Amino acid sequence: MYWVRVPRREAARAMDVVGELIVRPVLSDRDIDNERTIIIEEIRSYLDDPAEYGQMLFQGAMFGDGPLGREICGDEAGIRALPTATIRDFWRTTYRPANTVIAVAGDLAHDELVELASGSFGTGNGPIPAFAPAPTLPAGPRSKLGKRQTSQAQLSVGVPALHRDHPDAWTLAVLNAVLGDGMSSRLFLSVREARGLAYDVSSGIVDYADAGALEVSAGVDPTELGPALEAILAELARLRDELVPEAELEKAKRYLAGGMELRMDDTRHVASWIGGQEALHDRVLDLDEALAAVVAVDAASIQRVAQTLFHDDVLRLAAVAPARHLRGLESRLHLPA
Repeated sequence: MYWVRVPRREAARAMDVVGELIVRPVLSDRDIDNERTIIIEEIRSYLDDPAEYGQMLFQGAMFGDGPLGREICGDEAGIRALPTATIRDFWRTTYRPANTVIAVAGDLAHDELVELASGSFGTGNGPIPAFAPAPTLPAGPRSKLGKRQTSQAQLSVGVPALHRDHPDAWTLAVLNAVLGDGMSSRLFLSVREARGLAYDVSSGIVDYADAGALEVSAGVDPTELGPALEAILAELARLRDELVPEAELEKAKRYLAGGMELRMDDTRHVASWIGGQEALHDRVLDLDEALAAVVAVDAASIQRVAQTLFHDDVLRLAAVAPARHLRGLESRLHLPA
């Protein structure tokens, strides 16, 4: 995504600048070589950051060695060896009008927007690049462990979940809000507040066109890796075995709905909302439709989805910690009976 936020009077200039970047880039050898160095430093920063490194390990455990499981930046050797001609070929194949969505939020009439976009981006058609199908998940090893002499361990555990636009996608969103999205979630209250096992603990959803995952991440004392893992798995089992109480469910739905409503005060988010749906989803929902979808989720649906997703054989684990604290961790990767 490329974006710019400007005063209304600069709309034409903004559209032209973004158009230059996307459909008429220079892509000089000098600029590309400079960017190689920047990306290599970015890769190194990720490897030095236990939280980022842990995410890289989890993606490999869940999605395997294919494209979905690889770090999007690549690796140093690949960045250095990537031919300049390959970069330009990628641009020619993918950066086409038929493969581009332009979204604008602000005081701009639709007809004026179409005129500006046509002048800055051009028109025409062409083949839209396809993508390889996702593998059957989980596609990687049961655990991927990174040995680092860190004072805080990073832990991630998750399961395959739902693809984008799945009929139960909004149910999963509410389940995630109950589980680990925000300071009133179960993970925050139990793992952090009640047991003091983590400073930072949360859950999140990955949703691709044909695959998805639900992941819980936590930063914990290395000596508490085992208890933290067991506490997280206990919360997954609760969702599988028990209906979410009505008061807790309503609180989670209000939290989720309120966040969507408040973000609509930001024009950048409005543009991202409509543009992202146009580019990636089956249809574009307005805010009222999304809020209605959240309201419609009930406790029985959440338990049904949890029972579908939460099974021992699909659990995947990633952790970054001193080697001695990683021993035996995988043997604790099972849901309470």
